[in-house]
Amino acid sequence: MPHAHLDLDKPTGDSVKTTTCYMCACRCGIRVHLKDGRVRYIDGNPNHPVNRGVICAKGSAGIMQHYSPARLSKPLLRVGERGKGEFREVEWDEALALATEWLGDIRNRNPDELAFFTGRDQSQALTGWWAQQFGTINYAAHGGFCSVNMAAAGMYTFGGSFWEFGEPDWPLTQYLMLWGVAEDHDSNPIKLGLGALKKRGAKIVVVNPVRTGYGAIADEWVAINPGTDGLLAGALIHELLRTDRVDLDYLVRYTNAHHLVIRAPGAADDGLVARDGGGNPLCAVHARDCRPGEGRGPAPFFSDVASEKLDPGLRRDDAVEIVDAARADISPLIVGEYTLADGRKAVPAFHLFAERYLADEYTPERAAETCGVAADTIRRLARELAETAFDHAITVPQRWTDTHGREHAEMRGRPVSMHAMRGIAAHANGFHTCRTLHLLQMLLGAIDTPGSFRYQPPYPKPAPPGNKPGKARKPNGALDAGPLGYVQSPDDLLVDANGEPRRIDKAFSWEYPFAAHGMLQSVIRNAWAGDPGRIDTLFLFMANMGWNSAMDTTATRQMLVDRDATTGEYKIPHIIYADAYSSETVAFADLVLPDTTYLERHDCISLLDRPISDADAAADAIRQPIMQPDRDVRPFQDVLLDLGARLHLPGLVDDAGHAKYPRGYAQYIVEHERTPGVGLLAGWRGADGSGDGIGAPNPAQLARYVEHGCFWHREVPAAGRYFKMANRDYLEWAKSLGFAGSTAPITMQFYAETLQRFRLAAQGHGAMQPPERDRARVERFFDPLPFWYASLADDDAHDAYPLNAITQRPMFMYHAWGAQNRWLRQIASQNALYIHPDTARGANIADGDWIWLSSTRGRIRVQARTHAATAPGTVWTWNAIGKRKGAWKLAPDAPEFLDGFLLNHLIDEQLPRDAYGIERANADPVTGQAAWFDLRVRIERDEASQEPGHRVEVAPA
Repeated sequence: MPHAHLDLDKPTGDSVKTTTCYMCACRCGIRVHLKDGRVRYIDGNPNHPVNRGVICAKGSAGIMQHYSPARLSKPLLRVGERGKGEFREVEWDEALALATEWLGDIRNRNPDELAFFTGRDQSQALTGWWAQQFGTINYAAHGGFCSVNMAAAGMYTFGGSFWEFGEPDWPLTQYLMLWGVAEDHDSNPIKLGLGALKKRGAKIVVVNPVRTGYGAIADEWVAINPGTDGLLAGALIHELLRTDRVDLDYLVRYTNAHHLVIRAPGAADDGLVARDGGGNPLCAVHARDCRPGEGRGPAPFFSDVASEKLDPGLRRDDAVEIVDAARADISPLIVGEYTLADGRKAVPAFHLFAERYLADEYTPERAAETCGVAADTIRRLARELAETAFDHAITVPQRWTDTHGREHAEMRGRPVSMHAMRGIAAHANGFHTCRTLHLLQMLLGAIDTPGSFRYQPPYPKPAPPGNKPGKARKPNGALDAGPLGYVQSPDDLLVDANGEPRRIDKAFSWEYPFAAHGMLQSVIRNAWAGDPGRIDTLFLFMANMGWNSAMDTTATRQMLVDRDATTGEYKIPHIIYADAYSSETVAFADLVLPDTTYLERHDCISLLDRPISDADAAADAIRQPIMQPDRDVRPFQDVLLDLGARLHLPGLVDDAGHAKYPRGYAQYIVEHERTPGVGLLAGWRGADGSGDGIGAPNPAQLARYVEHGCFWHREVPAAGRYFKMANRDYLEWAKSLGFAGSTAPITMQFYAETLQRFRLAAQGHGAMQPPERDRARVERFFDPLPFWYASLADDDAHDAYPLNAITQRPMFMYHAWGAQNRWLRQIASQNALYIHPDTARGANIADGDWIWLSSTRGRIRVQARTHAATAPGTVWTWNAIGKRKGAWKLAPDAPEFLDGFLLNHLIDEQLPRDAYGIERANADPVTGQAAWFDLRVRIERDEASQEPGHRVEVAPA
């Protein structure tokens, strides 16, 4: 077809505005081209640090997200039965007055009767603060069912995390391992990085049950069985220990691997780190190595025993001293048993670690039986990691000063990087799996060194960070701290005098102590069951709990409409839902508050929330309104601030009771301070806008951001770019910008003493102890050294349902949002179940057949597609493409309704009853992370296999 008159020299629109994309969690910079007041074109901002002008299909399709027919246009009040989608339109004054009445009654009676749970990219810095001012402990965010395993494991281990708190050293790494990395989240930065690696010949290894996207371009695909990543990582550790390929110098400089751990089974201090009278951790050294001026490194002791079972006895030919482990002039011993001054016995943490991973259960042969990766492959991968890290170590000719004041002429690095995401997090063993990966990185000396995984500012933080979840209310009704955080000991749990959970989702209880993001997936079931109590109002924002965000979709929808048999009232009396689109959850709301699209409002991508920094710079950003809404909708942030003022919440009204932020979220972004001088945005602070990081509010701050492409970017000093956990130059720079409270070194927790405190409580020590039903569970899973364990589902179900079932995130869609976008729907408007050809043949299933997929919950009818790039024991599908008929303003015969499906119907939200008769959440027992990918299924042939049609046949709730 000829294109002779395209007029390529003419501009796309009559004006161009910059803002930040909302189509996934990358938060790339974009340019929005407008013509006659309408969006004409969206492209990448070439000056933006996140994407450098690159844009993906999702970002380009933002036009159709903005002009979606599914946009809500007016506040709605339910008039029919809940779930029927029968509403009448109301004015904002009526809607807000009703919400204020419901919420005001709750706050006067008991603020915890409000469960406020928010979904994706949800301005958590605002919503969490608002919940704190309201006074409810029942607040949680999307991360609780997405990746809290990964976040908590990282923060408790090394003060950072995979995903948004760190990145591979893309310019310098020579060997990259991607573990379960989703393709829809951080796609543009990862694609840019992978392109650079491919160009210079670095090796890329993808560990995933399915080879798609990034795996398709990788040099090697390791087809692992779901949920066994931790076992594979443990086998790699076994091989590194066996062959004595460990960076011991790195371990004793930057971790607590050399700290002495008390060995006193049954005692109240068993497993705790030995400390002196000042609380300083202790280590053992040869007396001859304890001389001022000596470099800090390990004594040459491990190589003698690494290839054999460890001998706990001390070599008798040397005298030993017990000294402060933080001293810079010592060479610590890292194996052996030692006697403390008071007679107690202790061993270095590394000794315990080596005992565990040199055991037979972590040999490549044993691991291969379970994870599906050949023993020879495991040994080769370990060898390649070691060769790259140690035989091809790199140096950056940059002088730097450590926190002991010692100057170094260069930065020595291990060019091995690892990155992981939801594929390892969405399992009940995800916390320990992720910790295993981090300890593997530490063994290689590959955290924040040249060529390795790197922190992104404002990280690292202390491990774990000091912010604990709020427990009590102040006289003004506000919580004494934010509702989410990191518990340090059993004293920080949110439990009552009997040890029972206080939160509706049971986060921060003995059942899920480290639930740092809350447990969004459990709130509806627990509220329906009245366990541990009742709530009055469920307030949801952009959380599609009526469909793909529910583990057991059918049961959740039933619970939302279920009534109390004695009163006839709904078991969850009020549901307020805020969304921009008519998702499946809208039909279950009593009151719908319509949000704007991302092109119609201000947003803040804050260093206090989910930063967009890279390893070499701190960065934050805003969204600005590109146009005014053409519907009667309001930005949710504005609505939340308005509700807070109507409720007279602390911090939302002034001393006279007037709204503190009458101009809405834009005013809040500029004027709100968490501590004096520290606000949501770090750029252009101070009255004249000349400050960075810390400074008084600047009335022109948003204007400065708009002038600068809607982002702020400040480079880390060259001397501070690596070894951030112990780099004086970095820590002083971070403190000057307000996101580091101290310049003290951050010791990485190779041995997680915090977990041992919970284990001791389960063993009967301390004032705070778990109920009897939780003791064995806490003692098992709160091991201070990571370990691998299989799914928590019962073995009988394992035998009856022999296949693993998981979902993959399509790169071209993001959660549920993209599946209603008319451009993205052209890429995929229905999904299939992908099966390895051998698995299909064994079940007499041909490519294209319609089959039954069954689990303990029931069965669904789906179309099968054979796919050789799938591990034989796994079946999978694209997530969030299947829709509920009537939602999203799609046509009645839309393929998403007719042929698209969700695996969620088959996922049981609860585990089988335990010995105490308790049904616990199908979740990680450490963090409460939803175990989405622990699903076991079987496939069955349908005699009418050529007749299309999706059906769901599952048991009631």
